Amino acid sequence: MQYDISQPVDTIIYQAKVFDGLGNEPVHMDVAIKGQQIVALGELSAYQALDTVNGKGLCLAPGFIDVHTHDDLEVLRNPDMAAKISQGVTTVITGNCGISAAPAQLATDAPDPMNLLGDKTEFKFAQMRDYIAAYNVRKANVNVAALVGHTTLRNNVMDDLLRAATAQEIALMQQQLDMALSQGALGLSTGLAYKNANQAPSSEVQAFGEVLKKHDALYTTHLRTEFDAVLEAMDEAFAMEQAFDIKVIISHLKCAGKNNWGRAPELLAKFSEQGEHSKCSCDAYPYAASSSTLDLNQVTDDFDIFITWSDSHPEMAEQLLADIAAHWGVSLLDAAKRLQPAGAVYHGLNEDDVKTILAFDKTMIGSDGLPCDPHPHPRLWGSFPRVLGHYSREQGVFSLATAIHKMTGLSAANYRLANRGVIKVGNFADLVLFDADEVIDNATFVDSELPASGIRRVWTNGQATLIDKQILPAYSGKFLTS
Repeated sequence: MQYDISQPVDTIIYQAKVFDGLGNEPVHMDVAIKGQQIVALGELSAYQALDTVNGKGLCLAPGFIDVHTHDDLEVLRNPDMAAKISQGVTTVITGNCGISAAPAQLATDAPDPMNLLGDKTEFKFAQMRDYIAAYNVRKANVNVAALVGHTTLRNNVMDDLLRAATAQEIALMQQQLDMALSQGALGLSTGLAYKNANQAPSSEVQAFGEVLKKHDALYTTHLRTEFDAVLEAMDEAFAMEQAFDIKVIISHLKCAGKNNWGRAPELLAKFSEQGEHSKCSCDAYPYAASSSTLDLNQVTDDFDIFITWSDSHPEMAEQLLADIAAHWGVSLLDAAKRLQPAGAVYHGLNEDDVKTILAFDKTMIGSDGLPCDPHPHPRLWGSFPRVLGHYSREQGVFSLATAIHKMTGLSAANYRLANRGVIKVGNFADLVLFDADEVIDNATFVDSELPASGIRRVWTNGQATLIDKQILPAYSGKFLTS
């Protein structure tokens, strides 16, 4: 693609240290944007531009791809997407952990954990095409690609989620998945650890394999357990690749619970056992604490559990479960039961395991942030700068080029996002300009909604969506279909 230099481009970023997103070492060069695309790279002093940016001393990377989000309804609710744009994220994958905004039909309140996405009134999309149409009317500052949630499908066709689906119900779910994939969804996600999917046997999950294979679609899974039987849960996930030759992605890979601290090498060895031709991969978030609804099965005194919200006792939010139990004079489990339904942050991971999993060559970065949580885990606002600042620069877990690859080119390849995730002529101009010496997360478990430092500019499809901490309402995102 040769650009006619007699025509001015929209933007030139001069003399940045350019990371291509493929893991290669950076090159100092200029980058030109015209419309939605990167049109030239190199020494571009002969070009004319409507806008110029001095990138000297700064790093330019592809816009970060958050492969694990629950932003399904947030992109419609708050299209500025400040939590993501402020950390350089330009694309989000929605529909993770078995819960998706579409195709959804709710007769009652959203069941756990669909309630993490929003309330009943927001689930308006009976088909994936309805959700895509709503996004294309509303637009947002980020691109969106969507998975279909298994629990969402179950809720559409079953009167009781605490059992296995019947053959007739499975057939209905297969039809809904087939339609959603034909309309542009990327694949299926499961959340088998949650009570409303946990009674689905492996045979129910396997019933979707042929539909996924037909569309060359992905299978992502929040494993049936991330605790003691995690290796067996991984075997169940990998069986989908073995049976149907489809790509399998394990969500937020971790060693959960004190009994499992130090087992990260065992988990990673499971990937090697699949063979060098395996398509299996995983994502992880860069924190030693998880966050979800308050699960009675995870209540323990081995580590702190912080209550982020409670419908039945909202006055107890933003306190430790142990302190609430002591105040009420009851056990941890009884306190958790009284708080239901509720949300929690579980400080149940080991930092060395987190580092080991992040460094694994198949690991992508996903935030798993919960935008509806009134006191969200800091990963919602801080994940990507934390990888760059804390784990790459300060801890030396991997090089900056590798860190960027895990958040861009690797993610685009695994999720088949065409012309994204790599700085290349002809690709979409999703870009982030940052200071490698300054970039860091500021959000904490106490003050969890602080934007990061060091992110200077962000472009989504060629349009500026952030300049010097100011979010711009460009709403230039696209819905990315399979």
